[in-house]
Amino acid sequence: MWARLSAGVGPSVVGRRACGEARLRRAGCAARERQRRDASSSAQTTLKKTPLFDFHRAHGGKMVEFAGWSMPVQYKDSHISSHMHIREHCAIFDVSHMLQTKVHGKDRIRFMESLVVADISELKDNQGTLSLFTNDKGGIIDDLIVTKTDQGYLYVVSNAGCADKDSAHMKARLAEFKASGSDVDLEFLDEALVALQGPSMSQVLQEGLKEDLSRLPFMTSALATLFGIPDCRVTRCGYTGEDGVEISVPRSRVVELTERLLAHSEVKLAGLGARDSLRLEAGLCLYGNDIDESTTPVEATLVWTIGKRRRQAKDFPGADIIVPQIKAKTARKRVGLVSTGPPVRQHTPILSPDGKVIGEVTSGCPSPCLKKNVAMGYVNAAFAKNGTEIQVEVRKKAVAATVSKMPFIPTNYYSG
Repeated sequence: MWARLSAGVGPSVVGRRACGEARLRRAGCAARERQRRDASSSAQTTLKKTPLFDFHRAHGGKMVEFAGWSMPVQYKDSHISSHMHIREHCAIFDVSHMLQTKVHGKDRIRFMESLVVADISELKDNQGTLSLFTNDKGGIIDDLIVTKTDQGYLYVVSNAGCADKDSAHMKARLAEFKASGSDVDLEFLDEALVALQGPSMSQVLQEGLKEDLSRLPFMTSALATLFGIPDCRVTRCGYTGEDGVEISVPRSRVVELTERLLAHSEVKLAGLGARDSLRLEAGLCLYGNDIDESTTPVEATLVWTIGKRRRQAKDFPGADIIVPQIKAKTARKRVGLVSTGPPVRQHTPILSPDGKVIGEVTSGCPSPCLKKNVAMGYVNAAFAKNGTEIQVEVRKKAVAATVSKMPFIPTNYYSG
């Protein structure tokens, strides 16, 4: 049609028309790009920001929405490069979006044990443990770390995506305890939280500490002055499978701390992308993907989080459902999976060798370390034994996979 319309028209006119069309197309693309940027900017302004938000953007952080927060998914390095740097050196993660709480009062341990499955009373001073908030049906409300400090309070860190739910849950129980005359109070902290993770973490951090970091083994905590910044709580833990710490620091000084750490040649910044693939290689659950309120600790293979005394007393929420499952087993179980070929992602169907659906993948990614696909998910208990050959349905095709022990790569937690 264009050829007929342009017949007999001089080339200069055609050229002007073509240029005009091109300008219109460019203008349209530019307008759409502006709209995209404006929409993205608008979305970012409605999200919560950590004290390091401007720092991330200044250092090339690609910001995305996560649990209602604007968080860096990666920086200038590729995802794989960042992942491998943490396995070989160390990196900083901003985890200030997580909920930090202090539990005060002489009844603080009894209060916390009314909410979680762990034996808090058996912890030594400044020792912590992974635990679970459970509901009366045995489901997992959230996973969290509880530390019994020698300053007369419990220090609790729970997930950002569950912050509102967790705080409401604790406040409701607090009201019950106070009504009965118990001595307990909650303090929700406004501190920043950063994680330094990787095998060279201790080398980097020791330069800013007077205390001997070798005396702080995995899942222990201490108050310290770090690079001249007082009132830092250093907890040896993390979400990568590597040696690492999480540092609670006054929000007014977190940029200073991050800059001091980043000045070391071993240290880079890392985002949510690397954090997810690292935790998956380490076989660690992500709340909302791998565990939730429809999942019991036994199904999730998290029985080890339940204290022996607590099992015997059956004095935690959902105990009447959870404890019998420990002996009787469950119909389904969380397992690890390894496969080759196309990547295995969340919600991928898991199939028996004869093609029947036996479960679903909850998390999955290509493993930068193993050069294979790793995943976790829930399968019928009959297929849960390590080494069992099964299939996963990727792009409507059955792909061979093997039930695998987790973690997929050895962890390097420091035991002292």
